[in-house]
Amino acid sequence: MNNALTEDTKQIGIDYDLFRKIFIKQVEDPNNNDENEAKYFEYRKLNLQRTVRLEKTFTPSEELISEINKIDIHQTWMVITETWCGDSAQNLPIIAKAASLNDKINLRIVFRDENLEIMDNYLTNGSRSIPKLVAFDENDNELFQWGPRPVYAQNLMLNMKSDGIPKDEMNKELHLWYAKNRGREVEMKLIEKLKALFHNEIIT
Repeated sequence: MNNALTEDTKQIGIDYDLFRKIFIKQVEDPNNNDENEAKYFEYRKLNLQRTVRLEKTFTPSEELISEINKIDIHQTWMVITETWCGDSAQNLPIIAKAASLNDKINLRIVFRDENLEIMDNYLTNGSRSIPKLVAFDENDNELFQWGPRPVYAQNLMLNMKSDGIPKDEMNKELHLWYAKNRGREVEMKLIEKLKALFHNEIIT
């Protein structure tokens, strides 16, 4: 397994509260003089709405709470992401809620585009797909990975792409699925990862 969690990475990573503050500031005060920032503004605006909705509506299941509470040693959950990423808006709030259930979990968020040397340790089929969750134990050994999106969502996108469906329509269908699923598939995968971890199994 890769191990990209170094002291420098820990310093680079920010907590979820700071991530949200940066996210909100980007939406409320966009830098329209920056062409790249202007291009991403509409994505971020919509993603913030998705994030806030999930934060209000997602309630962890008793099974997730039970598995999270079994963690009795310190872990670091590193999430590589960006605020313009639609998949992140649908998945990061679930991860953050799960991490908040146990004070032994330290959630650190790393911005991809500023830290490609970290991202390149966790490619998905050769691409820098996000969000990417990587969990480490107290000795910075990798425990498991998850991302960039739930399996059903990934297959949905692949099937639509192979059918030649336009990108805008693909994204509409993807987020419709996310809205209906309400974070449950992400939650179930986290449960699966944690159960496997406690039984020393490897789940991809």
